Amino acid sequence: MKKLSLYTPILIALMLMSSCSFFELSAPNDPNNPSLGSVSQNASRNQVQSLVTGLESRHRDYVFTVTMLFGSMGRELWYLNASDPRWQTDWLGMNNRQATVNMFGYLASYQNPYFAIRQAQTVIDAVQNTNTFTEQEKNAVSGFAKTIMAYQYLLVAMGQYENGIRIDVKDVQNPGPFLPLAESLTQIKRVLDEGNTELGNAGTGNFPLRLTSGFTANNFNTIAALRQLNRGLAARLAVYRQQWQEAVEALNGSFYSLTGSLDLGPAHTYGAPPDAFNPLFFVQNANVTTMMVVHPSVLRDTIAGDARVRNKFFLRTAPVSVTSDGTPLSGQYQDRRFASNTSEVKFLRNEELVLIAAEANAQLGNTQAALAAINRIRIAAGIGNYAGATTKEALIDEILFQRRYSLWAEPWGHRWVDLRRYDRLNAQNVDISLDRGTIFKQLARPQAEINWDEYVKTR
Repeated sequence: MKKLSLYTPILIALMLMSSCSFFELSAPNDPNNPSLGSVSQNASRNQVQSLVTGLESRHRDYVFTVTMLFGSMGRELWYLNASDPRWQTDWLGMNNRQATVNMFGYLASYQNPYFAIRQAQTVIDAVQNTNTFTEQEKNAVSGFAKTIMAYQYLLVAMGQYENGIRIDVKDVQNPGPFLPLAESLTQIKRVLDEGNTELGNAGTGNFPLRLTSGFTANNFNTIAALRQLNRGLAARLAVYRQQWQEAVEALNGSFYSLTGSLDLGPAHTYGAPPDAFNPLFFVQNANVTTMMVVHPSVLRDTIAGDARVRNKFFLRTAPVSVTSDGTPLSGQYQDRRFASNTSEVKFLRNEELVLIAAEANAQLGNTQAALAAINRIRIAAGIGNYAGATTKEALIDEILFQRRYSLWAEPWGHRWVDLRRYDRLNAQNVDISLDRGTIFKQLARPQAEINWDEYVKTR
């Protein structure tokens, strides 16, 4: 097999390429673990099933790093770790550290989504090049894969921001160029819309292959529900693109409900070995020096009686404390959302969709619709109806405040993304007084990507 002389860019230090490229097709040598070559043509139903199961597994690999890293940069949490101070010094930008290619531990926020994207592409190729599925079934599987693919592209875009991202990565040895942010988001919309169209041509009833309980137990294993998921993600993307009417239209096709459960949504699932444990679960009150803790500013700014504080934050008898670069950091509250290390993690919930409805309508001047959505969130939190000003600016302030608590530490980094898209990444909104850190706008483009483009120029 062909040996690469440099890192394949989207694999970024994922493995030492001592003999062959990671995604190169090869002859099967293990009947229990078929190679990519064996599924690229005439894959069996069981083989495609395995690929879809693998896609769900890849789909969750971002959760720890993105939640902790983006959450740290947005100061909604600290990930305190006494064994390696770089979790604090690098991620908080202490002593003027910058988000460079040498930043500790950030590469997983880039490489893991691309692994999932490549897995999704493998699913699409396999199902399209076999006769074991009907055309409707092929549309269902491909539409699902493109929905997950778009989700993962958007994760990378949120980390890289103005650096832009690669969209064309089908041929990992000849990837497409980095596209500017606006064009990247447009291309992600294209992938989502293609997925929605394919799901629309997939008939009715259940998805033709098995999905985990993160979909089935939450009633997202039907074609109709997967289309609703796709449109929910389209609504998230639309507000990032400031396409407010488009966001409202996407919500109308999603599982958005002003009166339904705010917790409704699909989830990443976890389990005991050989499965993976929930990476966001920490034993309550454990006597440890490694812990995700609630940022003190989140606690300081709460509204009295907010049920989200009571339901999400656990008051420890003793704080978790570390000292990094001479700066002491201490967290008295930890996460209490998960009952055990096998609890599922929702990756899109109706609560976010209600807040998207509030934001889009506020931007469009639909004040009453925006207020209805805001009050749905506030009443659920036990803090009563909104009684402030109803100018667009005042409503956006209120919506961002509610998003801060409703979406705290969800696996996306909403706070950091929200402040950046409203040009509020400043000391007024990001409290760095305790960690004496830096406010980061984006992550660095990985060195392997820079090396690859330099190589392409000279070959």
